[in-house]
Amino acid sequence: MAMYAGLDVSLAKTAICVIDQDGKILQETVARTDSEAIAEVLEQHRGGLERIGLEAGPMAEWILKGLEQRNFHIVQMETRQVHLALSASAVKTDRKDARGIANLLRMGWFKPVHVKTATARERRVLLSARESLLRRLKDLDNSVRGLLRCFGLRPPRLLRARWSGAVRELIEGHPALTDAISPILEARDCLAEQLGRLDKRVRDEARNDAVCRRLVTVPGVGAVVALTYVAAIDTPERFRSSKTVGASLGLTPRRYQSGETDRSGAITKMGDPAARVALFEAAHVIMTRVARWFPLKAWAMRVAARRGAKRAKVALARKLAVILHRIWIDGTEFQPNPA
Repeated sequence: MAMYAGLDVSLAKTAICVIDQDGKILQETVARTDSEAIAEVLEQHRGGLERIGLEAGPMAEWILKGLEQRNFHIVQMETRQVHLALSASAVKTDRKDARGIANLLRMGWFKPVHVKTATARERRVLLSARESLLRRLKDLDNSVRGLLRCFGLRPPRLLRARWSGAVRELIEGHPALTDAISPILEARDCLAEQLGRLDKRVRDEARNDAVCRRLVTVPGVGAVVALTYVAAIDTPERFRSSKTVGASLGLTPRRYQSGETDRSGAITKMGDPAARVALFEAAHVIMTRVARWFPLKAWAMRVAARRGAKRAKVALARKLAVILHRIWIDGTEFQPNPA
């Protein structure tokens, strides 16, 4: 008899529910959030387990890899779909969520999520660490600007390496300001130094990757955008058509159709948010900073004239997602003026 196991993973404990093909509960228990502890619970059902499922999340891939090493067939389930299905219950507990996940597996009403390779996960960690340092650096810059504003002092807009020196010159002769602002500037300089190291690491990673070297031939696409895109897509062959990449990254409009009602809304914002933001920034660079005129930019400018700059950048980001995937698959480089 086929059996299905649903796992509701949390930081310390994991709720486990095993049901049969008729929906009858065979076991409900709680185990430590560790692949070995979970495997001990599932081992007694190994002969009949058809499928094991868990909701995609921060710890899901770690649990999945551990169970796969023990020869269990396990799938990651798309988070939004699981959330919508389980939200129908008036009472939410980890036990009920595990039961609901098991029933979704039994009925086949779930969407599997791609499990990223180790290389993609390592690149994602590198990019996330860089983004975290960049945000903290901006927070410190804004804090200094806010503290000096009430004294009528305005730090100039300079490059990252020269900004602290300009602020020190600005507060020179103000002992109270020097005592208060200097520790912030020292912390900021330390963050800027480490951020420079991560920037170099990202550039080196993109330079040493053959795919990224081809992707950066597209105007507006630099090392960060290329590496972010490659880490998000991971395996380009999993897309049957390049046109579906934009939808997988949440760059296509929502649609609601029922009876006589049929309307389109904003983009879905599904998929990888980092890749979506990176593509939008690349589109912004093409439309505002790239001086060279080529058909792709001309198309985006025409859309901007009709619908506005923001919609045009989203549309151009969707086109970039398709173009980059095609370059990746074909092994070619970007041709600004194709024959």
